[in-house]
Amino acid sequence: MILDAQPDIRVVAEAGDGLAAVAAAREHRPDVLLLDIRMPRMDGIEAAGIVCAETGCRVLMLTTFDLDDYVYDALRAGASGFLLKDVRRDDLVNAVRVVAAGESLLAPSVTTRLIREFTSRPARPRPGALEVLTARERETLQLIARGLSNAEIAEAMVVSEHTVKTHVSNLLAKLGLRDRVQAVIAAYESGLAVPGA
Repeated sequence: MILDAQPDIRVVAEAGDGLAAVAAAREHRPDVLLLDIRMPRMDGIEAAGIVCAETGCRVLMLTTFDLDDYVYDALRAGASGFLLKDVRRDDLVNAVRVVAAGESLLAPSVTTRLIREFTSRPARPRPGALEVLTARERETLQLIARGLSNAEIAEAMVVSEHTVKTHVSNLLAKLGLRDRVQAVIAAYESGLAVPGA
């Protein structure tokens, strides 16, 4: 009801379990699939993995469960966003729009924990992992890892926002990453971004 009330959002299907959600995504090819973590017959994480592998649909996870394993598993499965069910109506609508636009969005508590988790680990450089990137793409990746928007990156690099979008698109393709969340993880895991830098 919340989403259907928006003039720019159309709900094309609803499903009562994970298997039905996957079938609906295959049939309707929506821009965004909103999934719960815990569903009958197939959980949301498994459904997200299937949908992300088979379609261009972006997945937004919505759950009452704020547990680390769920967050990490959902992101690994390809989810582009993760919100808790206590999210305000306006924030839910905004999250669907953000994810539909190709961006990623995490609940603030989730973001805080992810940063704490990654910054507490020693960097595990993977030699050669980022060699496929140009110097400007590496710089863009570092700035993404610092949490900058495309406009902020453009200002920092003294280039147009269109150029930044091109760098982001190229680095995601070269590294085989789905979105900015995965790019941040790759930056920290490769040692390109370090805590406090």
